[in-house]
Amino acid sequence: MARIAIDAMGGDYAPRKIVEGSLWAAMEYGVGLELVGREDEIQKELDHIRQVGYILSDIGTKGHKRRIKIDLDKIDYTITHASEVIGMGEAVGQSIRRKKDSSIVASVNAVAQGRCEAVVSAGSTGAAMAASLFGLGRISGITRPAIAVTLPRLDKPVVIIDGGANSDCNAGMLAQFAQMGVAFAKLNLGIENPKVGILSIGEEEGKGNELVKETYPLLKQMHEEGQFEFVGNVEGKEVFKEKADVIVTDGFSGNIVLKVTEGSSSMLLNMIKSEFKSDIIGAVIGLLAKPFLRRILKKVNWEVFGGMLLLGVNGISVIAHGRSSAFAMKNAVGAAVKALNKDINSKISESINK
Repeated sequence: MARIAIDAMGGDYAPRKIVEGSLWAAMEYGVGLELVGREDEIQKELDHIRQVGYILSDIGTKGHKRRIKIDLDKIDYTITHASEVIGMGEAVGQSIRRKKDSSIVASVNAVAQGRCEAVVSAGSTGAAMAASLFGLGRISGITRPAIAVTLPRLDKPVVIIDGGANSDCNAGMLAQFAQMGVAFAKLNLGIENPKVGILSIGEEEGKGNELVKETYPLLKQMHEEGQFEFVGNVEGKEVFKEKADVIVTDGFSGNIVLKVTEGSSSMLLNMIKSEFKSDIIGAVIGLLAKPFLRRILKKVNWEVFGGMLLLGVNGISVIAHGRSSAFAMKNAVGAAVKALNKDINSKISESINK
């Protein structure tokens, strides 16, 4: 049985939703848990669940909730006390060094010390990355780890890498991001021959900033060597088309793409809901369209993907959204389990060392 370390204090709705989602995942995926954080707060949530016997959670569509039966006697879990929490706005480097008893540092240590096979956190992205990098180290040959973000499309998902781990990059780093992104797309998404592109402001070779111009010939050479299919520059309007399966960029631009996509989706859905409530005709159409909208919501809902894998560290580290619900956290743990089953780190190591 795989064992997952959970940063129970990370996230806007910690520890309740983090604990609930992790227990849900333990029952669904058959994994053990090490719940890391303030023991009294974690125990309070466990006592409540034991008393009622279920959690009340959304299932991917807001407003649509159901009871999920949780039998604690059937779950292998332990609590590891960690007295400190690294907040979202804290300076990462200082906090990691100063707060050695923080929940994220203790969670990563559970993996480093061999008690767990993966760590999942919905806390500060920077803290999760720094703790994973310092605690687990890098895969041999990797310069910097990167976050693989999976975004939905009509046919198959697209991978954006880096999604926010490295604001400043060089061309060599982006070339490694491409290799890691291809391995991730093959193993986790089942894309047999992923096409790679660079995020830029124009399609033509020679367009873009200095980083894009320096990276382009490296990826072109890797294409000629048969490492992967390189399709050139990818403009923002082409992210959700079928031009590329893996889009390489620095973490600054990648995180902007992620946040703009999330905000645009939310705005569009709210506009649709508003129109359905505007008059009687809209209300009737909305009622008829409800089953179709639910199917669409399920496809575009970020909670379904759960968490983002930090590629390049010598262990499995999943970074969940700070606003993770129990449903999102359950899927984040699922992402960790999938990465373990696919043995993605050994495949990345093999690709890099070639």
